Amino acid sequence: MNQKRPNLLFLFADQWRRQAMGFMNEDDVITPNMDQFAKGSRVFDHALSCTPLCSPHRAALLTGRYPITTGVFTNCKIGAEIGLQPDEMGIGEVFKQEGYQTAYIGKWHLDVPEQNYEEEPESGARNWDAYTPPGPRRHGFDYWYSYGTFDQHLQPHYWKDSKEMIQVNEWSVKHETDVAIKYIKDHKDNGPFSLFISWNPPHSPYDQVPEKYKKLYEDKEITLRPNVSKGPFSAHTGEKLGGTQEELIEKTKNYFAAVTGIDEQFGRLLTFLEEEGLADDTIVVLSADHGDLLGSHGMMAKHVWYEESVGIPFLIRWPENIPVGRDRETLINSVDVMPTLLGLMGLPIPDTVEGIDLSQAIKGEDGIRPDAAFLACYPGRDVFLQAFEKAGLDPKSKGWRAIRTIRYTYVIHTGYWPDEKTVVRYLYDNQEDPYQMNPLEIKDPKEHEVAKQLDKVLWEKVKELKDPFTIA
Repeated sequence: MNQKRPNLLFLFADQWRRQAMGFMNEDDVITPNMDQFAKGSRVFDHALSCTPLCSPHRAALLTGRYPITTGVFTNCKIGAEIGLQPDEMGIGEVFKQEGYQTAYIGKWHLDVPEQNYEEEPESGARNWDAYTPPGPRRHGFDYWYSYGTFDQHLQPHYWKDSKEMIQVNEWSVKHETDVAIKYIKDHKDNGPFSLFISWNPPHSPYDQVPEKYKKLYEDKEITLRPNVSKGPFSAHTGEKLGGTQEELIEKTKNYFAAVTGIDEQFGRLLTFLEEEGLADDTIVVLSADHGDLLGSHGMMAKHVWYEESVGIPFLIRWPENIPVGRDRETLINSVDVMPTLLGLMGLPIPDTVEGIDLSQAIKGEDGIRPDAAFLACYPGRDVFLQAFEKAGLDPKSKGWRAIRTIRYTYVIHTGYWPDEKTVVRYLYDNQEDPYQMNPLEIKDPKEHEVAKQLDKVLWEKVKELKDPFTIA
């Protein structure tokens, strides 16, 4: 066993679904570096986003706490006072306290947009974007090269330690990888480091990807998933997005092209670690914040319980410490990542954590393996929040809650509007129906043995988290 304190390189892409890796044999995507990395890593088939939306997952990832607890139940956006509170204890704070060098590069999306407070912020941040100044809102990350949220992948911008915006004319993934390599080169001899990189692609707009990656798919035949409709498409939260299947194929090819570009940059980082003699002493994690439906079930984007939305990649490598192979038995939820990494690295896990330390399971030892993962989404669009405010009701009391086991998904959905009265319950057998096309609608969970068990688990979790969800 390696006695040296390991480094951590944690990479996560935005809106990148678990199916979009070549070795998974699901999406027709080209990822040679990921495929090779998978052969030397532990690959989790059941990694999940507890709330498949950017800000909620990020808050859960860093704190090990559910969105209902942190208050980051929807995206940090104009008109909503939602952001990760400075007093939340996150993984960055733990690393810093334990003497690690800490760094964050890329999309943050955990701060209240500056335009909630002033029309023309000095930083230049607009819409949902925000400059996060040095201090507690950076949650322990000392090196900072980041932005709030800004979906211009070919012309990104960043801030360091002042309000001066750094504007770049280069694909964000390539640029952020360059910055990361320089950071490691400059800091590798100063003690162990923990570096988080948040790539924004393959998040929409899908066409903002370098042409060299698009060309790989120009003449490539791709097969859409059996649950993809012909269009028009919508979001689960009600937005009508239109589009035909032909247009969807183009978007899907561009999405795959972005993933191939990410694969190339990921390969650069792996090669750099090898060349610098850091590979054996660095835990490398490759993941995402949530998936993308890409037409499945007639929908785009995320915010729904389907596997294309909640299923995320989770690959982890630590030579001689973590056994290589596919893990088909361990559920790993957003809230479990922080305590698991700290457990693996022998660092203290804060008492505030609600997730589970799965480090023993990851190391192939006898340890805790949860039977179920709790998933949830809440009304978060501006129109929903305004309607709940007008009605004097809590938006967190509605939406959907779900229990995901290795085999089943059980969901209760009460709608996103305050006056919706319909309650639907679905049970999916993901083993017999992997594309979730034939759910069993449950009228009374007491009349179905599996639904009865999962309904009990769901309501126990709702009670434990003091979740205001109700079907009354």
